[in-house]
Amino acid sequence: MRAIRPHTLAAVVVVLFGIVLFYTGTDGFTAYTAESARVNRLVKSQPSFPEATLEDSKGRSYSISEFAGKYTFITFFYSSCPTVCVELEQNMAEVYDRIPDSRRGRDIVFLSISFDPARDDPARLEEYRTFFDSDGETWRMARINNRLELDRLLNEFGVTVIPDGNGGFAHNSAFYLVDPRGKLIDVMDYEATVEASEKVMRLLGQGAGGS
Repeated sequence: MRAIRPHTLAAVVVVLFGIVLFYTGTDGFTAYTAESARVNRLVKSQPSFPEATLEDSKGRSYSISEFAGKYTFITFFYSSCPTVCVELEQNMAEVYDRIPDSRRGRDIVFLSISFDPARDDPARLEEYRTFFDSDGETWRMARINNRLELDRLLNEFGVTVIPDGNGGFAHNSAFYLVDPRGKLIDVMDYEATVEASEKVMRLLGQGAGGS
């Protein structure tokens, strides 16, 4: 049997090391991008919505426990965003419209959370919600004024928000689904509105009172 040459052995080690890195970096080959790996980790860990005080467009303050026993369908945005946030909230409206009136508010609430609380005060949120026909009840727009609480939530849910130096933010966008216990159970592609609404309806159908 021929001996393995040192340089051949080194090459094999490098290849194996690369495979291990790829395996761990893609959650066992189930994800092929950093973003999908991040989403997989979030869904597996199911972080809880941390303690935070929401202030909505009506000036009401409450915690996520306001929605205990219901699913919460969440987006993160800032109202000065001229591009993706508009599409994000328009797509949120599409999902919202696909859910029967009888389930909205009773079994699921929609919540758009601003990560720019200094500018997105209740008056601005009230103005912004009208652009998307949010009713302010079954679909609420809110801010978290406490910076530490907001940062904790963004970190727990894997939301990346980076100031761009011009008053705006670079950020990722998705639909986030929190279950009736307050745990994050899914992160969905915000462009796949039909798939997101079908997934929500399947969950609602499995819950108490589903039909």
